[in-house]
Amino acid sequence: MTRILVTNDDGIDSPGLHHLARALHAAGHTVVVAAPAQDASGTSASVTYPGPGQQLTVDRRDLPDLPDVAAYALAAPPALITLVAVRGGLGRPPDVVVSGVNRGANTGHAILHSGTVGAALTAAANGCPAIAVSLQLDDEATQPAYWEAATRYLPALLPALRQSATPIVLNLNAPNLPPDQLRGLREARLAAFGAVQTTVRTGDGYVELSLADTEASREPGTDSALLADGYATVSAVTPILEVPDVSLRAVLDTVS
Repeated sequence: MTRILVTNDDGIDSPGLHHLARALHAAGHTVVVAAPAQDASGTSASVTYPGPGQQLTVDRRDLPDLPDVAAYALAAPPALITLVAVRGGLGRPPDVVVSGVNRGANTGHAILHSGTVGAALTAAANGCPAIAVSLQLDDEATQPAYWEAATRYLPALLPALRQSATPIVLNLNAPNLPPDQLRGLREARLAAFGAVQTTVRTGDGYVELSLADTEASREPGTDSALLADGYATVSAVTPILEVPDVSLRAVLDTVS
């Protein structure tokens, strides 16, 4: 039986987190939920902690329809929560980490900044395979959220994590559609940009940030483009990447 840590960056009260935990529990997995006490979106793989000799606050929570699932809210970003869990701080370390379901897609190189993806990358960097799961949900207040679209393909993807010789991370995105309207699951390369771009405007004594959709992110065959076409997408990503074809020898020779 697989022991799965479920976490997210939207916080312990997120319905996407609750749906994910229910789906994995219903599939027969042993589920432990540990998530930020407050929204921690955009924290990437931050492991900021109180400091030596200080303690993280851990509150036991009850999740809707999951009386048998241990759930905890921590005053910490999701990557730190994941690090605590894989080091045995929440009982037996998980076999797999599943992070999400995030409100909003995590596509392109912008996944660098995602707390949802950051938690998954932290897991893999510490020897535990992981999946980051996101739903392309623009406004939860004005449109229905089809969380089940985001979890539809998890049963097919979870075994792939356990078959790899080294811990891997899968970044899974789904359009916000009823599951029977999904066009399928496609492997995708990361777009050069995310689906949403940040613009910066400066003024006297301030910097203003805003988010805007951009068509430039939708190169054919990328996660952003396929998602816009109604496909769920999956991409294998790595937590630490060396660049083997760049040589620094010439620089090093000047300082030897």
